[in-house]
Amino acid sequence: APPLAPMAARRSADEMRERVVLGEFGVRNVHTTDFPGNYPGYEDAWDQRRFEEAFRVDVIREEEDSLEFDMVGIDAAIANAFRRILLAEVPTMAVEKVFVYNNTSIVQDEILAHRLGLIPIRADPRLFEYRNQGDQEGTEIDTLQFQLKIKCKRNPQAAKESSDPDELYFNHKVYSKHMTWVPLGNQTDLFPDADFRPVHDDILIALLRPGQEIDVLMHCVKGIGKDHAKFSPVATASYRLLPDITLLQPVEDEAAETLQKCFSPGVIEVQNINGKKVARVANARLDTFSREVFRHEGLKNLVRLARVRNHYIFSVESTGILPPDVLVSEAIKILMGKCQRFLNELDSVPME
Repeated sequence: APPLAPMAARRSADEMRERVVLGEFGVRNVHTTDFPGNYPGYEDAWDQRRFEEAFRVDVIREEEDSLEFDMVGIDAAIANAFRRILLAEVPTMAVEKVFVYNNTSIVQDEILAHRLGLIPIRADPRLFEYRNQGDQEGTEIDTLQFQLKIKCKRNPQAAKESSDPDELYFNHKVYSKHMTWVPLGNQTDLFPDADFRPVHDDILIALLRPGQEIDVLMHCVKGIGKDHAKFSPVATASYRLLPDITLLQPVEDEAAETLQKCFSPGVIEVQNINGKKVARVANARLDTFSREVFRHEGLKNLVRLARVRNHYIFSVESTGILPPDVLVSEAIKILMGKCQRFLNELDSVPME
């Protein structure tokens, strides 16, 4: 055999192991193939030292309520575990019980209770315990109490011909800012500088007209998204694989401009070299893979679209209860706890 054959085989094995390739009519290499002995000449047994050398986390963008970071060197199962823990297992505080003393608004009691439950409450869940299953009464260690008491009145100073409700009535819009924290037991001493309140002040809860009122007491408890979506600490947590775009041969002039239009803005750059327009891949990361390029007969064989198999781009958007970086570190702690529990179980089960 010619000496190129082993090299080509090695290259195609590398591609199979490291890239998920997007073709015109399907996606290749989607299954994981790196288990020991699958490829001769590859050391695929799991090794902690090798994993630690290859693994890294890069924070790309960090804002008040959103975080984008790369996790490189992990498996899809681990990436998905983080995503699902963020969605369903990191606890928060949310309204669980609503005691309705008076509600003459047109919003029915159960709809009102449901709306109140979905309001994110700015309270650090790590300060509280889970409430016991049978407990009817909350205590200061597991419950936060809020009151919402508001009545709509006419504005006697309003102009006669006015039809604007904002001018005609007082308190006709019930907002989340009207919810006030009522300390339970010794909570004033427990949390001297606490500012427990809804994350946003301007969430509209109900509309009132003169004479209508709402008087409710709410109990917030600690819970997880598995139990009810209102406890989920994230608006969204998702990941995608890093795009990898390769031009298989030079693309010039008109073809270069057509190619640029096939991808998201900023992915392909057209440079001017010796009076010729030449396309190059500027930033593959920005691409959303619409696969538009496959619609162009002359271009579709000049480009290889792939994704890097072990490079995950995470985006975590918090509801504002906890900052996203805290959510991610809490998710890591929860995953570590799961692993520890599993190891303990393995130790405690007598071997046959």
